Amino acid sequence: MNFEIKFSSRFAKFLRSLPNNILSRIKNKFEIVSTDPFRYLKHFEGDGYKLRIGDFRAIIDVDKDRNILFVRIFDRRGRIYK
Repeated sequence: MNFEIKFSSRFAKFLRSLPNNILSRIKNKFEIVSTDPFRYLKHFEGDGYKLRIGDFRAIIDVDKDRNILFVRIFDRRGRIYK
């Protein structure tokens, strides 16, 4: 069961500022996560989940009924939890 991944506009803007090698690593990770999300996601505050991609973290909302992962926040590890 594959999940569809949707991104906030803030996430899309952040991705454009990254170098291509990091950008491709992030895209590959999201493709892998979409096939089996709960293998990679860790529970985080309330209904949210967090995903680790190297030095970056994503806060993700999961809609299990419609099979959608919504990337709410994405940033470097040091700034995301503030």
